[in-house]
Amino acid sequence: MKVFRGLSGIVAGGTVVLAVTVAGAACIGARRGFPGPGGESVAWHVSAALAVVAAQVYSDRRQGFAAFFGCLVVFGIAGYLLWAQWWN
Repeated sequence: MKVFRGLSGIVAGGTVVLAVTVAGAACIGARRGFPGPGGESVAWHVSAALAVVAAQVYSDRRQGFAAFFGCLVVFGIAGYLLWAQWWN
């Protein structure tokens, strides 16, 4: 279970870094007058980052199936974010 939680922690951290990067690109784009990610994309990324961090904290504080379920939520939200905002 430690390995699974560690892997989901890496995914959660990557989601947070991605959200910060998208928000930064939106700010820089607005300041310099070039198109960047819109407000909807920033909102998706920030919401997903908050959700995966909450799920990861839940997973880290539980044991057994509850921890496993928290990890699955992290993977599910991160996967959906990538699919909906990057590949679709």
